[in-house]
Amino acid sequence: MRAPIVIHRPSPTGGRRVTIRGHIAGLAYDDQDVIEFLRRAGLPDAEQLLDRPEWVEWRGGRAHSYAAA
Repeated sequence: MRAPIVIHRPSPTGGRRVTIRGHIAGLAYDDQDVIEFLRRAGLPDAEQLLDRPEWVEWRGGRAHSYAAA
């Protein structure tokens, strides 16, 4: 099973696109942005999910890094 939350590679201008179950949630510039997107999607314990690979897939860069590519 694939992770339902994908944090995509950093963009050239900074930030990472976040998708939840294939739908774009927004552009995150830090973990707090991701947590807010997940809360809006109905995941109340969002801060505990970021390092769980069954929930979150970090693509194209180090986890928790949002600097420009």
